[in-house]
Amino acid sequence: MPLEPSDIRWDLTCGIGPDGHWHGWYGVHVRAAALRRLGLHPDQPTAVVPGPTPPAWWHAAAERNAR
Repeated sequence: MPLEPSDIRWDLTCGIGPDGHWHGWYGVHVRAAALRRLGLHPDQPTAVVPGPTPPAWWHAAAERNAR
């Protein structure tokens, strides 16, 4: 994986919406240093991945696990 587990934090917020039903919101937070390593931090002039592309099996496994 390009990110370490300690680089990512996710939160769940729950509450009653204006329609009276419960709703949940997820927030995903990634450390700026982790984004810089991937060339994705907004302060960088270009967003370029600094390493080789992951192998095809990695993409296939990610798509399979996303379902």
